[in-house]
Amino acid sequence: MIKLHQQELVVSGKIDYDNAQAYYTDGLKLIQQQQAFPMVVNLAELEHGSTLALAVLVRWLRQTPNAQGLQFKAVPMKMMKIIQACHLEHDLQII
Repeated sequence: MIKLHQQELVVSGKIDYDNAQAYYTDGLKLIQQQQAFPMVVNLAELEHGSTLALAVLVRWLRQTPNAQGLQFKAVPMKMMKIIQACHLEHDLQII
């Protein structure tokens, strides 16, 4: 589930193969409604930091101004390790 709460895009639940496209399209709709960037994506309620979840986040990022319009907050440890293993820590703004 994705919702906008206090100017943050809050991602909750588990992103898997059955719902990844729905997460992407729902999140993209909210991102496209924003006027000011960067926008914070809060991952505190995300149940599982998988490579598939990371792929959804990167797809969102590509749709923002200069592909730099998102900041990621409360990144799950597993996802952080994937980010580091792929050397994406310099491409993603993690706060």
